[in-house]
Amino acid sequence: MREEWLGPLMFGVAFVLIFSGYPVAFSLAGTALAFAAIGGAVGVFDAALLYAFPERVFGIMSNYVLLAVPFFVFMGTLLERSRLAEDLLTTMGSLFGSMRGGLALSVVLVGTLLAAATGVVGASVVAMGLISLPVMLRHGYSPELSSGVICASGTLGQIVPPSVVLVVLADQLGISVGDLFVGSLLPGLMLSGLYALYVLGVALLRPDAAPALPPEARPTSGLALLRRVVGVMIPPLVLILLVLGSIFWGVATPTEAGALGALGAMGLAAAHRRLTLEAVRGALDETTQLTAMVLFLLVGSTLFALVFRGLDGDLWIEELLTGLPGGRWGLLIVANLAVFLLGFFIDFFEIAFIVLPLLVPAARMLGIDLVWFGVLIGMNLQMSFLTPPFGFSLFYLRGVAPEQVSTAAIYRGAVPFIGIQAVGLLLVILFPQLVTFWLE
Repeated sequence: MREEWLGPLMFGVAFVLIFSGYPVAFSLAGTALAFAAIGGAVGVFDAALLYAFPERVFGIMSNYVLLAVPFFVFMGTLLERSRLAEDLLTTMGSLFGSMRGGLALSVVLVGTLLAAATGVVGASVVAMGLISLPVMLRHGYSPELSSGVICASGTLGQIVPPSVVLVVLADQLGISVGDLFVGSLLPGLMLSGLYALYVLGVALLRPDAAPALPPEARPTSGLALLRRVVGVMIPPLVLILLVLGSIFWGVATPTEAGALGALGAMGLAAAHRRLTLEAVRGALDETTQLTAMVLFLLVGSTLFALVFRGLDGDLWIEELLTGLPGGRWGLLIVANLAVFLLGFFIDFFEIAFIVLPLLVPAARMLGIDLVWFGVLIGMNLQMSFLTPPFGFSLFYLRGVAPEQVSTAAIYRGAVPFIGIQAVGLLLVILFPQLVTFWLE
């Protein structure tokens, strides 16, 4: 075996284990230890490098930025369990139901609000699937449009701040979470607008797929509905402004804003008399599970990166990426294509922890703005939630959808929205000002 092939071989073995279904954190750590032993045996790896691993793990444990992850997850899951999503969906459905495509449009608007208020994709998709999907089907909406708009709107929690994924991306890119939040705001809202335009287009061209509610299902009192809309909309909007505003205006760090959001979510639940022990316990359980998964992945990827660098694998990747035809454009095309294809098979956190550390040095050498690059990767990772066969939004909806909605219909419904997200990604690539305008 030629020693210079140990790094590429290590990379390939790790992906084979991951695609075989073995837990990713253990695949990365086990591969690292195995190749550290092989490299030491052939004299190309210094085992003393492993002494740096405990220090890196301690660095993860003391990382103040990552502390924002459990805060935002707790905020989102508690708001979902306190039935805030239910209130928003029923109210918006009543407000827009009298127009063709109104129910689907209300799902897009509520998905955007939930993304800004929770940042947790699973909670948004499940809530909208349980509440809106039966209503849309009962009133004649096509299963494809209904499932597609729910899955796509739920994924906005990936790119609209505050987003757990953006926190992780910022940490891996070595940039400010606040800058990434600011840079992703306009692209996220642009995607929401593109979804709304698509819904309106379907309602115009195929009215039978997105009919208006019948007169007997519409609210009778406009004034009462207006008061209800104001009462339901103002509390989450205030929470959004407090959390995002404190970050954008430099009043608080993302971690401090996350703590404020968690406290605010408890306050909203208490104000609605829904702050029950069961809701808090459920939110804490979900927060613990997701946070533990993220940290185990980070520990495994840290050991993998340490051994990979010890075998000069980072130099191989750097030469490969910086030598691509087209320079920075070649890197952007390859990076986005790789992330998109991997999104068909593995989790977005796994992509962030495995692929990003390999791409960042080359992006920095080629002079690519890392905030812009982070937004591109975030939008691309958002597509991984919708891409069959393993898109997580598709699985979330399949778990709560009625039997009359087939898995094939859910997949077909997601396809147009994958195209819309690809258009959005292309727009951000062609017009970087969509990201950097607020940071200049």
